[in-house]
Amino acid sequence: MTAGGPKVSVVVPAYNAAGTIQTLVDSLLRQSMPAAEFEVIFIDDGSTDDTGALLDKLAAAHPHIQVLHTENAGWPSRPRNLGIARARGEYVQFVDDDDWLADEALERLHAYAVRHDADIAIGRMVGHGRTVPRELFRVDRPDATLHDAPLIDSMTCHKMFRRAFLLEHDLRFPEDRRRLEDHHLVTRAYLLARRVSVLSGYTCYHHAKRTDGGNLTASRLDPAEYFDSLRAVLDIVDAHVPPGPQRDRLHRRWLRNEMLARLRGKRLRDAPRDWADQVVDEVGRTIRERFAPGVAAALPALQRTVTALAAEGRVEDLHRLAEWEAGVRAVVRLTGYELTGSTLVVTLTGQLRTGDGPITFTHVDGRDLLVVPVEEIPTDLRDCTEELRHGRLDVLARSARDGTESFLPVSFEVKRVTVPAGGLRVVYRGTATVDVDTLDGGPDPGDWALKARVSSFGWTKDAKVPLALSVGADGPVVVDKRPSTTPPPPPEKVGLWRRVQRTFGRRPGATGPGAVGAT
Repeated sequence: MTAGGPKVSVVVPAYNAAGTIQTLVDSLLRQSMPAAEFEVIFIDDGSTDDTGALLDKLAAAHPHIQVLHTENAGWPSRPRNLGIARARGEYVQFVDDDDWLADEALERLHAYAVRHDADIAIGRMVGHGRTVPRELFRVDRPDATLHDAPLIDSMTCHKMFRRAFLLEHDLRFPEDRRRLEDHHLVTRAYLLARRVSVLSGYTCYHHAKRTDGGNLTASRLDPAEYFDSLRAVLDIVDAHVPPGPQRDRLHRRWLRNEMLARLRGKRLRDAPRDWADQVVDEVGRTIRERFAPGVAAALPALQRTVTALAAEGRVEDLHRLAEWEAGVRAVVRLTGYELTGSTLVVTLTGQLRTGDGPITFTHVDGRDLLVVPVEEIPTDLRDCTEELRHGRLDVLARSARDGTESFLPVSFEVKRVTVPAGGLRVVYRGTATVDVDTLDGGPDPGDWALKARVSSFGWTKDAKVPLALSVGADGPVVVDKRPSTTPPPPPEKVGLWRRVQRTFGRRPGATGPGAVGAT
């Protein structure tokens, strides 16, 4: 350790993680920050497998690692609080036992936090079977606020907090077995922080879905318990933010992500009916009791519609709408590409479809109105004019090595097309540029898959682009993954036909997928 104490304390609650924790351990031992400059505090929450013995052995071999054994709390909140109390670092980084850090995560994120004097520093995250914030990590944000950045989309605790900030405001996790425990701490932290800095230029945190059933917080929620906890988070917002547009905007996050998301598409369609009905009841109650009209008013058309249906208890209409929305997807067509030196230019089109047809709208009295398969929906709820005005087409490159996603420069145009059966649809035509020399910080060897992201009508959907980029010592190579249009070869014959084949080769002009090197 340094004379003044470590720069960072990494706090890890661990429970029955003997089969999953090694990836995290390996990543901690690979950190570019010298071991003398950070400490790792594992809190073994009464594990009944070999987790405790494994961690004790690790701590015996590495002086900067320590283990605290506690009685089982059954929830990560108390172990994290014990870690805060034990920590001596300038900053505290929370990590879960099934996640891991990139090799330079601690060094880079700590330096970024110090450079910008941040109370909270958030490193770019990659999800492995889990969703992570998208727009938050589009660019670096040295001084992000709840007013000018989508901070509220990132509510997990997997961040770097200044320890003095945690202590000054007594920021702790609720120690009872409570859902949304991260939200209780992070919401207060956002509202109290003098500065929050977001590092998007380097992937710091890998957020993984545990597949062995050991993640207690991933179990099916009890609707009454869950929404009691959610309303307690809203109480935190209300205690710090007066009624008005800012409070409405913050409330909108929980309405959109924790409430409406459970009543849409596959999540509602595939849920047990009795459980889903309980969720509808709790959501409707919370909408009626806690949200001002301005909360739902700024949502996209479909979400406004779901809000109204839930508030009115129209359960059958919610299920009908969910069945339809479950089929919504992005459809992307690669129209061309050209590789010149280290620059790849890709052209493509994209749109949203459901079932056998496109998402459609009608244009009435200067407004665009979303077409939905539910009757008696007021036109004000179906007004999607604003969503279409802000729709976009993005293209991302995803690293095969670690899942890092990088937004590519894209220019696009929007075309409104009449649907034969009536109404209109939207088609996006775009051109994306991949500069290998700057992709994710430099021309490191590796393979990259491309995908498109269509944002329209309030949906954001991804689709694979049938193109891959492989960067090697000899430069980039593009792999076209579209199905071949070349007819199958004729059956093997002898005599004159074989001599003709050997003389003239394959059919002139025939093309197919394959590798194309730089020109």
